[in-house]
Formats: sequence, structure tokens, C-alpha cells
Amino acid sequence: MNEPLVADDAPRASRPLRQPRLPRWTPAALAAASVALGTGIGLGAGLNSRIQWGLIAVLLFVAGMYALAARVEGRRQAKDRLATSLVWVCFVLAVIPLVSLGWETISRGSKVLDGSFLTHSMAGVLTIQPGGGVYHAIIGTLEQVGIATAIAAPIGLLTAVYLVEYGRGRLAKAVTFFVDVMTGIPSIVAGLFILSFWILMLDFGYSGFAGSMALAILMMPVVVRSTEEMLKLVPNELREASLALGVPKWRTILKVVLPTAIGGIATGVMLAVARIAGESAPIVLLVFGSQLINNNPFDGAQSSLPYYIYEQWAAGNEASYDRAWAAALVLIAFVMILNLVARGIARWKAPKGGRR
Repeated sequence: MNEPLVADDAPRASRPLRQPRLPRWTPAALAAASVALGTGIGLGAGLNSRIQWGLIAVLLFVAGMYALAARVEGRRQAKDRLATSLVWVCFVLAVIPLVSLGWETISRGSKVLDGSFLTHSMAGVLTIQPGGGVYHAIIGTLEQVGIATAIAAPIGLLTAVYLVEYGRGRLAKAVTFFVDVMTGIPSIVAGLFILSFWILMLDFGYSGFAGSMALAILMMPVVVRSTEEMLKLVPNELREASLALGVPKWRTILKVVLPTAIGGIATGVMLAVARIAGESAPIVLLVFGSQLINNNPFDGAQSSLPYYIYEQWAAGNEASYDRAWAAALVLIAFVMILNLVARGIARWKAPKGGRR
């Protein structure tokens, strides 16, 4: 007759039929007590930083949870509680800066963010004066990011298709190597390359298109890597079934492989767009900034949201600080809208499940 499973560290004569468990509210109560105790210890020790109070509270929470679980549930369950507590602590530590940044941006950016701010430029407005707007920077960002996406997305997609579906031998290895190298290229290096080649050697002027080429260099390896991973997730059975019906390989890729992976591909492209949308170094070198509205990205200096934020913050007065925070909020909203659009496209283009 088999004996019931019990904790290894329980005495044999007093083994219970059911292992005791801590109440469900224990982690929340212990977290609240740890925060209160950590704050009290920090104040009593004369520590002025709230980060130090938080670290003390974290140590108290992890140690207290392990001690309580070991006392009530046994050492085996206590180790599981310890691992769970560490995971939650890491999650909270990762979320706190994000929440703090979002709160700071919203609270300070909403001061001047209104319809006038979104529909006016900085033409004729002194940096020390309130007023002005971000319209010229929005136009510049939309055009520069749009051109960069039009350049990088098709090239990155086709490169990924080649690596997954056709790539064999030295050429594929060389392409993979250079994609890995390009992934780590600093943005200033891409800007210097376009500056030396496009402006100094070919004698073209500063323009939004020059900035778009630098942004495309930064965007391409991200698109290649994300698309490559998504294409590898497509089951080979789908390819084999299509080829067994006599469908050419190029049509199999176009009609079977790409539609299956379109959700992940769209997400990868949006991640790449989110990366380049906040780049300022290539814009400073190649676009050169402007206080006026320039709707032509191929001629003359333009502005962009990252450059506008840098420009206003460098002015060093209260009015420019408010405009910088408002522009940062607009940039965050721009990236969020792109992600929502990508999710909508992915759901629309994703293959439908179920039988017909």
C-alpha cells in the first residue's frame, strides 16, 4: 500500500495526510509589511534615497517569504516560494522605471499639449517664450520614418526570405554575418556614413531623405532578424503540402509562408520603426533641423520629433522644457499608434482557422 507524499523534512511519526499551506493573502500582506518596515528602517538609518528603502523592502520580502514557507510548508515548497518571489521582484523592478517614465512624461507633457501645439510650428517664436508647436517636427518624422520604412522593409523582407528559403553556402553565411554586424552599428556611425557618401562625396544637400537613408541602415537588420525568425516558425508541412500539389516554390512562399507569418513580420517591422523613430544623432548630422515647415523631404533642412526634443531641452528655459516634454509625449503616442495599426493588419491578414 503506497504512503501519501509528504515533505521530506517532516518527522516520520507525525507526517500529515495533507501538507499545510500559507493563506493566499500571505504574499500581499508580507509585501505591505516589508514596504512599511523598509521605509521605517530607511528613515531610522537616515537614508534619504527611496531606492535604498525599496531595496531594503525587497530583501525583507524575499527573506520573510522563505522563512514563513519553510516554517509552515517545508523546505521544498519554500524553495519554490523563493524562486517565485525573485521572479515577481524582478518584474516589479523592471516595471517601476517604465511606469515612472510614463507618468513623468504624461504629467509634464500635458501642460502645453493641445490643438494649437499640434498645428503650429516654431516659426517666429523665441525659445524663451511660451507658445509655438511641433507640427513641422511631426511632418518631418512622418516623412523620414515613412521613407526609411519603404526602403528597409522590402529589402529586409527579401533578405530574410533568401536566408530561410534559398540561402546555402558561403553567400548565406556572409549575409548572416553582415546582418549581425549591422545590428550593433551605433546610429552615429550610420549618420557619418551617409554624410560622407551622400553629402560630401556626391555633393547633395542636407535633407530629410539623407536622414531617411541613415535610418534605413539602422532598420534593415532588425527587419531581417525578426522576419527570419518568424519564417522559421512556419511548419515545413505547409511548404511540403503546397509543393506536393505542384505549386512553384516562389508561389508557395508568396501564398503560404508569408501569410502564415504575417503577424510576426508586421510586429518585427513595427519594432524596427519604433527604434528609428526615436533616433536623433543621424537627424542632427543629415537633416540639420529647421524651425519652419518643410513638406519636401528631398530638398532643404527639416526637423523631427527627436531633434525637436533635443533642441528645446538644450534651450534651457521653462517654456522650452514644457515643449520638449510635450513632444516626447507625442512621440510615444506615435509609436503606440503604429503598434496598434500593426496588430490590426496582422489580425486582418492572418490566415483564418477552422473548416469551411
